[in-house]
Amino acid sequence: MAESEQSLVTTNLKIPARKSIPPFEALRAFDAVARLGGIRKAAQELHRDHAVVSRHLRTLEEWTGTKLIERTPAGAMVTEEGADYHNRIAVAIDNIAEATIDLIKRNQQNSINAWCMPGFALHWLVNHLSSFESLHPSIEIELRSTHEEPDFSRQEADVDIRHIPLFGPEKKLPANARSIEIISPPIIPVASPEYLSKYPEIAHPRDLLNHQLLNEENDDNWRIWFRENGIIDGREFSGPRLWDGHMTLAAARRDRGIALTNTLVAADDLAQGKLVYIGEHSESFAFTKLWSYCFIARCDRWHSPPVARFREWLLKRVASELAC
Repeated sequence: MAESEQSLVTTNLKIPARKSIPPFEALRAFDAVARLGGIRKAAQELHRDHAVVSRHLRTLEEWTGTKLIERTPAGAMVTEEGADYHNRIAVAIDNIAEATIDLIKRNQQNSINAWCMPGFALHWLVNHLSSFESLHPSIEIELRSTHEEPDFSRQEADVDIRHIPLFGPEKKLPANARSIEIISPPIIPVASPEYLSKYPEIAHPRDLLNHQLLNEENDDNWRIWFRENGIIDGREFSGPRLWDGHMTLAAARRDRGIALTNTLVAADDLAQGKLVYIGEHSESFAFTKLWSYCFIARCDRWHSPPVARFREWLLKRVASELAC
């Protein structure tokens, strides 16, 4: 071929523009449907509503002008053209995932992304975290106080500190996570000295039924606590509902009633005299436990130095404080 002809051929070659790449969420949805053989299964893996996955599939079909999925009474079936397309893009998606994981691992050697229950985070962890930072100044911690649980499969967090109920259905951990119990602290009723001074003395757990009880999102904790103290009462506890434990504690400090908390979270308030442990020295009050705090981490991060050091420090710190 002459040099001029070769130059002409090279000039006419079309390199695909970046805008020819469909939205990545649509590609992920299609990849999951093709791999798992159904829209609902794909939705579960992607933690999306099945209607959202269906919308992503339609977007990809409109983008490519090709029918990729055949919708049948038996479910979604990949068309012949869809199967060929999936075989080609699946390799690229896997490469993106592997490259991303490698990048994350390289940048996680000195950092921890931790999620935590608000009560434990606000009333205990933030008060003690400087101890860990002093011991390990090279490790950076990003702490998020939240009732939500992270999606470890999407790398949302390395660690989650969550309480696991001791009553009711057994809580299942994510398949890619490990856990260890931090502590199962006793659950105690508390109130401000000012509140208690206005009402008759409380000598028995049954006496609490005549007081204002501060509830979280429901009265389940109080119902279990009374049952563990030998009191079965069919009434609905009508006190304020304040959603979570640190709000009930705040209300108790402001003389609004009696809250249920635990000795770890309430330690500072008890030591400073802001709250009183009701029944602390009475044999009538049972030693009650409702949940355990657990340290949960991704399996691939469990033995990494930052996570291992944070876990070891947390277990020792909690144990030493309760021993005081």
